[in-house]
Amino acid sequence: MSGKASSSQASVGLGGSGALSHVYIQYPPLRCSIPGSRGLYYDDGTKLLISATSDRVFSWKTVPFTPIAAPICDSIGEGPILSIRFSLDAKVIAVQRSNNEIQFWHRETGETISHRCRTESESILGFFWTDCTICDIVIVKTSGLDLFTYDSVSKSLHLVETRKWNTSWYIYTHESRLVLLASGMQCRTFTGFQLSSAGIIRLPRFDMAMAKSEINIKPVLAAEDVYIVTVYGRIYCLQVDRVAMLLHSYRFYRDAVVQQGSLPIYSSKIAVSVVDNVILVHQVDAKVVILYDIFSDSRAPIFAPLPLLLRGIPRSSSSSFLSISRDSESSETNKTGDHEAVIYGDDWTFLVPDLICDVANFLWKIQLDLEASIAISASSSDVPSVLEFLQRRKLEANEAKLLCLTMARTLILEHRPVSMVAKAIDVLVTSYSHSVKTGSFLKGLKTGNASPSGVPNVGSPRSGIDASINRDEFGISIKLKSTSVVDSEPVNRSLTFSTSESEDNAGFVPPKTNLRDLQIIGVKLDKEHLMGAESSRTDVQSLSLLHQLPGPSNIPLHANVSKLHESQITSPAISPDELYRSVFAPVEEEMVGDPSYLIAIIVEFLHSACLEKVKVHPNLYVLVIQLLARNERYAELGSFVINKILEPSKEVALQLLESGRQNFQTRKLGLHMLRQLSLHEDYVLLLVQEGYYQEALRYARKHKVTTVRPSLFLELAFASNDSQHLAAVLRFFSDFLPGFRSTPEHNTYIRLLNEMSSSFSALTL
Repeated sequence: MSGKASSSQASVGLGGSGALSHVYIQYPPLRCSIPGSRGLYYDDGTKLLISATSDRVFSWKTVPFTPIAAPICDSIGEGPILSIRFSLDAKVIAVQRSNNEIQFWHRETGETISHRCRTESESILGFFWTDCTICDIVIVKTSGLDLFTYDSVSKSLHLVETRKWNTSWYIYTHESRLVLLASGMQCRTFTGFQLSSAGIIRLPRFDMAMAKSEINIKPVLAAEDVYIVTVYGRIYCLQVDRVAMLLHSYRFYRDAVVQQGSLPIYSSKIAVSVVDNVILVHQVDAKVVILYDIFSDSRAPIFAPLPLLLRGIPRSSSSSFLSISRDSESSETNKTGDHEAVIYGDDWTFLVPDLICDVANFLWKIQLDLEASIAISASSSDVPSVLEFLQRRKLEANEAKLLCLTMARTLILEHRPVSMVAKAIDVLVTSYSHSVKTGSFLKGLKTGNASPSGVPNVGSPRSGIDASINRDEFGISIKLKSTSVVDSEPVNRSLTFSTSESEDNAGFVPPKTNLRDLQIIGVKLDKEHLMGAESSRTDVQSLSLLHQLPGPSNIPLHANVSKLHESQITSPAISPDELYRSVFAPVEEEMVGDPSYLIAIIVEFLHSACLEKVKVHPNLYVLVIQLLARNERYAELGSFVINKILEPSKEVALQLLESGRQNFQTRKLGLHMLRQLSLHEDYVLLLVQEGYYQEALRYARKHKVTTVRPSLFLELAFASNDSQHLAAVLRFFSDFLPGFRSTPEHNTYIRLLNEMSSSFSALTL
């Protein structure tokens, strides 16, 4: 589906160094100018941009989008061209020659076949290839749909089925596998067919809303005013009502089509794009673009309307673009440059979802600038909704994650009200909790056991559907290579799809929060500081004897498990570990004075994590202990431990022992936690370190601790210069550890014991 842009030729939105906008196109474009070209055609089934001359076809791949893509050339017979499409396997080229004939070229053999309408009373409106198992190609006529299979052996078409429906015009997108047929005097009555592996699913007939301009004048709906878009794995139809100045939204369910609401428009010329599940409404006359996230609680734009920017133009080219004459007799070079400079020119054609083609045969790809969007949102008072927006982004997941971390850190450093920060953090925790349940984090890892991430689905009963979940629960699910259909569903079962390009975007619904006025100041992103920040003060100071212990306690606290290749990140969800490393630890280093505010924020985070049953990084508990102990708030620290606000762990116990050097009760809590966690070896070593080796021996015997080295006890007993203590320790290990008598340690300390006894005897004499 395409839309024409305005006739206005004003040059606006050229991206300067200081220009900001949330949407931009990047210079250079894909140049597809071919001498003698009869026009450009976009095939959304194969994602090819096609330029045809009188006898040749040039095609460029648009996915992945690259300005240096080279065309592929095919020869075809001469004749008029109304539309052209490649088969999905790219072996056949189909060209509509007239309103009653389509020709097919086999690319390998060059063989040609033609298909004509059977009667003169009907004409061909268009056609498209499909991956449905029932048919290979669908021809749309004024009388309805004809479904054909293409026999690659005999090079012939075979009619499979005909669906009768008086049709004025139609729209189709391969991404949705949905075709809408318009009929009636105003072309506002529609019926839809979705192609699936089990056949064709016919949707209920519905009428689109259209306001009347005058009493006896009824507007007629045009094809360029209707868009099929797929957002978050759901299929919507957007319809421009030029009289009411509204953009109506319809959502397709298996047994109903429900109007979802309307968005205001401010221009008589409208175009629609979709980038990363964000709907971009181009107000062409006003020369601005407005962003909408359909899962937001309100129909208000996400950000303020701003122009579409053209970025990456060399300085010399940029200045020359602005000075180009618009004289009709200007040179071809000037014309080309002028078209590159004009934003929303009258020759722009918008290709759903995210491409723009202009008369100069340039193809542009529309992109979101998340960082600029957040800087622009400095005027926004709703930080949680901005975080929710970022948590739903997939194409720039790593950048969205960094922006979320920056915003959370800035909120705390600016000492925003605790309730405000708590809501923002709750968005991040809820998002991560959902990602754990859906397993959507780091999908690309070879291990397959990826750490999950995502956005929670807490919407209304008609909320969006994750295309990857069980199809038996919801409506129609379509995959690129294999499709399936479930039984008839009630109205709240939606029409969904899943493709290799969009399945990562499906099933995201914003966590609902009670939003208050928040004000965020523009933040400069420091990626190195965010991902590498680590507080040396949060490291647990290991006791000297514990360096001998194997296992997790010897893993440094600053070990950054998130140092993964950015291309592996498929979700912006933030784990508690990342929140600790990139938010709480750096904030603790920068904040001065009373830590009560930071402690309150951390407690709110722990509350959210508890509600979502998310495991918190132990070092965050360690940080709380350090903050409380630093200000000698030992009573409050004891309350946190007793009431399990601080989850028991080895790291927490060791920090309690360290902080308890100034408070006996705190140290006692640490010792109790070691026993509670059955860390008997650590407990024994602590007793030995403090000189209570006899108590340690009794505890080791009681709990059968056999992993502690006898030399630790023997050294202390020998240092006490008490032969009876040394003899008792030797006797204990001789009885407790089989084979101890044959060790070098036994022999060494027996000799030392004999020497001590001899010296004592000599002194007594």
